Amino acid sequence: MLTSKSSRIVHPPLDEITRLRQPLTAGERAVLDLFIRKLPPDWEIYVQPHLNGLRPDFVLLNPKVGIGVFEVKDWDFNAMSYRNDFPQGADGRTKRPTLRASRDGKAFDVLPNPIQQLRRYKEEIHHLYCPRLEEKNGFAVITAGLIFPFASRDNVAALVAPHQTWEEREKYPRYSPISGREAISSGCVEEIFPENARQSSRYMTPDHADDLRGWLVEPDFSADQRKSLEMDARQRSLADTRTDSGYRRIKGPAGSGKSVVLAARAAKLAAEGKSVLIATYNITLWHYLRDLVARASGEPGWSNGITTLNFHEWCRRTCHEAGQRWSEEYSGLFANVPEKPDDPSLRKEWRREWQQAVDRILDVDVPDLASRAVGEPSVTRYDAILVDEGQDYRLDWWNALRRAVKEGGECVLIADSTQDVYGTAGAWTDSAMRGAGFSGGWAQLETSYRLPYDAMEMARIFAQEFLPQETTDLPKPEQGSLALHPCTLRWVQRDPATTATDSCVAEILSMLKRSGRDGHANADICLLTDDQYVGAEVIRLLGEKNIHFVSTFDERGMESKRKKMGFWMGDARLKATTIHSFKGWESRLLVVHITRAFTADACALIYAGLTRLKRSVQGSHLTVVCTAPELSEFGRQWPEQG
Repeated sequence: MLTSKSSRIVHPPLDEITRLRQPLTAGERAVLDLFIRKLPPDWEIYVQPHLNGLRPDFVLLNPKVGIGVFEVKDWDFNAMSYRNDFPQGADGRTKRPTLRASRDGKAFDVLPNPIQQLRRYKEEIHHLYCPRLEEKNGFAVITAGLIFPFASRDNVAALVAPHQTWEEREKYPRYSPISGREAISSGCVEEIFPENARQSSRYMTPDHADDLRGWLVEPDFSADQRKSLEMDARQRSLADTRTDSGYRRIKGPAGSGKSVVLAARAAKLAAEGKSVLIATYNITLWHYLRDLVARASGEPGWSNGITTLNFHEWCRRTCHEAGQRWSEEYSGLFANVPEKPDDPSLRKEWRREWQQAVDRILDVDVPDLASRAVGEPSVTRYDAILVDEGQDYRLDWWNALRRAVKEGGECVLIADSTQDVYGTAGAWTDSAMRGAGFSGGWAQLETSYRLPYDAMEMARIFAQEFLPQETTDLPKPEQGSLALHPCTLRWVQRDPATTATDSCVAEILSMLKRSGRDGHANADICLLTDDQYVGAEVIRLLGEKNIHFVSTFDERGMESKRKKMGFWMGDARLKATTIHSFKGWESRLLVVHITRAFTADACALIYAGLTRLKRSVQGSHLTVVCTAPELSEFGRQWPEQG
């Protein structure tokens, strides 16, 4: 039973501990209760912290004293036997021992080896997450301990001793403590963590603690996964009902909950045993919608009966399902794309011709082929097709896609014409949409639940100055929320002759330093750019400082489909992608890089970037690094200048 009353800092808070994705074991609960009861009050306790994806069981932090990182193993020596193997190499020398376990006559390696785990935690904390610690003496502030709540200390020590170094076992054992059930049952925190009683350390400072906190605090996106979707009455009505025809179109400004409605509708239909296709334009949006559906359904995994595809992947799958003739015709569409010439002087013209050919294939030829192939009986049909970010779709794409819905099925289109980054929204006229299955008007969402009020006002000013008013749908603030969500808005204007790469690096480094003090997680930091080459160079430069990203950029500075598939906000690293690929996502810590604002599509893209900021009572931060001279006057209206 966890101690319920404590004034100390515990992350996540005790009332959220039971909702951890990986529930605490009995041993971990016992250790947490002991830490809460016995540690001096200045020690902060972090439970299953991210630590850039390492996820130890506990990290303890005291800004004046040091750091403790612990693994808890609920090993039962009565239920399973453990031993060490000492293999010999070809030269006859004994190699590093292997930790083995056996149950019911079956033996297997214990992976990862807990001693090696602790060594990795300690090294990464010293070298990566607290880089300002002294090169050698800084290790003295880090304790890495192993706790076995249900095994005797002597048995455990004998088992793991061969895996420890002489320094860990003999010279500095207080920094590598191993404890068993005796320490837990007696509440002897001194045996578990000998450094807990220290009052100060000459090598540990609050700055070092700030460096580490940004890696310990749970990212906002990860914390959201434990929460059910919140919907107002209008959103709930749209999620729970269908129209008589089965066709519904929903529009709303950025942050108004359009994707939430789509996810809740998909979860409800899947729960009824219906087959559902969620169709997107961006590949990167898949993970976000999958997580929303999981939250809406209350299931930690993905709901059965739901397929998520971007439009062109649906086209490819449809042609393959239709049969060999259609599959061969699909492959043949790409046969005449001009090949890259060997002569460098011809490559600029080749790039233009290549882009024109690919655009024609993806915009016209592939959708037309899929529209014809979908009539084949072998092609999968769905009870419902739900399209997010529908303003990115062409009208003929929608008409091709809806042919895959079963008779009497349901089709939902969700759109925001203000984020018309591909120039396609203008084709969705009322007369055209009547021929696309729709009747009546749009269902409207108005209130933005994503944006902090100050950021919303700047986005509204931008839209009024730079976007066509006939297609602009501006967000309205939620009543009573104006002062609840503080945000920092910063504009950094640079000369257009510069790449602004150094400025982006500097702003991210500044955000990293600030995130620890503000209680924000480093993993929530996102770089969004309209220039892929700058994005790739920024993450290369920060990689040299041991700051790692998950990104959609490949080594050539281009976006990679494979990397888009792997882009996920739940990744423990920092994030970097294009503004296009981040459309639909959100984060509390954003650096947005802008190079152009001279076309309607470019301005719509900027608006999309400005509206990706997510509000929080703990605050949020948006920094824009801009080299577009057209925006210099607009940038001067921002609260902070760089």
